[in-house]
Amino acid sequence: MESEIKIAVIGLGYVGLPLARLFSTKYKTVGFDMNQTRVDALMAGHDATLEVSDELLQSAIAGGLVCTSNIEGICDCNFYVVAVPTPVDENHNPDLTPLYGASTTVGEVISKGDIVVYESTVYPGVTEDECIPVVEKVSGLKYNMDFFAGYSPERINPGDKEHTVEKIKKVTSGSTPDIAQIVNEVYASVIIAGTHLAPSIKVAEAAKVIENSQRDINIAFVNELSKIFNRIGIDTQEVLEAASTKWNFLPFKPGLVGGHCIGVDPYYLAQCAQRHGYNPEIILAGRRMNDGMGEYVANQVIKLMLKKGIQVVDSHILIFGFPFKENCPDVRNTKVIDIYRALKEYDVNITVYDPWANLEIAQREYGIEVVNTLPTAKADAVVLAVAHKEFVNLDFSSFVLPNHIVFDVKGVLYKEVIEGRL
Repeated sequence: MESEIKIAVIGLGYVGLPLARLFSTKYKTVGFDMNQTRVDALMAGHDATLEVSDELLQSAIAGGLVCTSNIEGICDCNFYVVAVPTPVDENHNPDLTPLYGASTTVGEVISKGDIVVYESTVYPGVTEDECIPVVEKVSGLKYNMDFFAGYSPERINPGDKEHTVEKIKKVTSGSTPDIAQIVNEVYASVIIAGTHLAPSIKVAEAAKVIENSQRDINIAFVNELSKIFNRIGIDTQEVLEAASTKWNFLPFKPGLVGGHCIGVDPYYLAQCAQRHGYNPEIILAGRRMNDGMGEYVANQVIKLMLKKGIQVVDSHILIFGFPFKENCPDVRNTKVIDIYRALKEYDVNITVYDPWANLEIAQREYGIEVVNTLPTAKADAVVLAVAHKEFVNLDFSSFVLPNHIVFDVKGVLYKEVIEGRL
């Protein structure tokens, strides 16, 4: 099988690149991305997302991995893997535009007997009802007669150097029993943690979308607890620490829920439910709770400032962290921007400091300036929004004025050095 299969990975982002690198250890592999700048950087041996180390990437390229933006470079492949983003629009409706584009690309190169496997997170039915018809139309081939499909949901955790792609169990599926076995064997040959062969593509799609929806709902629950305990006057972190002594208590923590998965996938599941005539109350309630946490944090900071007699208008607030999670440059769907925008309504001066974030992307996507050098001016309030490893042991007293506020969104600082936290 290894000598017969040549893999093309469509989309070389946080999901596609690590997967292409891994596949290249066993198969002839080509990575395809429309962003020529991205392709050039990868072929030069550097991944700006930091998901694949320069050493690993350069080793993969030396071993035969090719990255290209030229569609002719993937014409002779026979196992296509689609790993493009699946965002939502401003109204939280699923935006399948990247999937349609990738499916068009596959349709232009796919041949008889080939397999296309989708990894992008979707609701049940998207692969076969939305993507495959595009491939059929462009290629002129018939599904499950001339070409075949599979679905293997991505489980990449950006910034996590312990749970890398080969160490996370992979769900696989195929459009026929025989194709399912082939898809499973290809993934099993490189995934150390093993695979789980789902009985159908729709089951595999559903499994992925509920994984992140479940986490979203659990985080929404503890976010609501945080609001309740704040009113009571007890510390949420201390309550959770006490509750965690029970063996089956789920150790979720309150916080911001952003990124390309947990903050997005529930909307895909919700729309799927609504299309089938069911209004998903719990899923959408969780989304409303989590989407409102940035504004809640901002309001708590302002209240604490007022209680200390700090003049809010024209005050200086320093926000530590901008990506959606720690130790990662990924700013997609970051909820730190919600804190920033809510604070701006009070006519305050804000500095956002982050040593990880891509400053150009932050400016382009959100219209704000993020700095990557520690500010020297002291602030009236500091908000620890992202728990980068560089922040955890910082002496925050050196960044604030004597009468100050330190608000710990992540719950990682000692209680003695903060005035508020979730």
